[in-house]
Amino acid sequence: MEMRKGNLMSVRTDIKVLDATIRDGGLCNNFEFSDEFVKELYKANIKSGVDYMEFGYRASKNLFNPDDFGKWKFCDEADIRAIVGEENVSDMKIAVMADVGRCDFKTDFLPKNESVVDMIRVACYIHQIPAAIEMIEYFHTLGYETTCNIMAISQASSEQIEDALDMLGQSSVDVIYLVDSYGSLYPENAAKLAKKYLEYGEKYDKAIGFHAHNNQNLAFANTIETMSYGVSYLDATASGMGRGAGNCAMELLLGFLKNPKYNLYSILTFLQDYMLPLKESGVVWGYDVQYLLTGQLNRHPREAMAFTAEKRTDYRNFYVGLLDND
Repeated sequence: MEMRKGNLMSVRTDIKVLDATIRDGGLCNNFEFSDEFVKELYKANIKSGVDYMEFGYRASKNLFNPDDFGKWKFCDEADIRAIVGEENVSDMKIAVMADVGRCDFKTDFLPKNESVVDMIRVACYIHQIPAAIEMIEYFHTLGYETTCNIMAISQASSEQIEDALDMLGQSSVDVIYLVDSYGSLYPENAAKLAKKYLEYGEKYDKAIGFHAHNNQNLAFANTIETMSYGVSYLDATASGMGRGAGNCAMELLLGFLKNPKYNLYSILTFLQDYMLPLKESGVVWGYDVQYLLTGQLNRHPREAMAFTAEKRTDYRNFYVGLLDND
């Protein structure tokens, strides 16, 4: 019998729910959220018991022109404070994402005691682990909580994964994230990977997180499956809003968790008042056949995103094209 942690009825106090709507969802609308939207989401998350809210990326203004993106691509300290106040007085912590190779980490981050940000999530691919660790150690000296989100893990070999987990285990990182970037994992292999991460997490005293994509309608299933073995940091987004097929829906996750600190009322209000109008305005995300196909083939969703943008519906031609490029 493989050991699951707790059962469907029990409360797990190690669970942390992270809302990534502005960050991952921002990839669907170029981070063009109104201040009202972000402020109402912030308030809804606090009332729902969410533990962390990720406000977006802190990308390099040398690499990306601020005129081309909404402000949450850059997450300036002043912009976050405009939402949360001069200090975030809630229990909910604030996170931003720093992408290896796409941020100026030595110049764009204040010491933690001068910032309202609590956690910096360092995103990288498996071959960028040394660069990620350099950033993690720097953020650690500034006083931040850190995570390492290794993307596209479904493309990495088990030897690469073990080497990466060993290196991260010896670093100052607080949380190591298993990320199903392509939405290609099924509960069975998501669980197998989670157990591998948890083995290193136990060895080095690191928490493990999971970030799902919904290409095969399995984001929620994979999230609660990995959680059942001890993964404790769980990413979700309002209405599942995220790049391509989107993420695990916050309303599904909060409805599942048994801890009474989590509740649905505020998030449901936010869905009806803000997410429905956003969808009606023409912002597109969520499960669709083209994402299913790239997920099944364990490929980056870029071709499916182009298919979606062109409003194509010729699924069969698309599939044949993918197979020809395999």
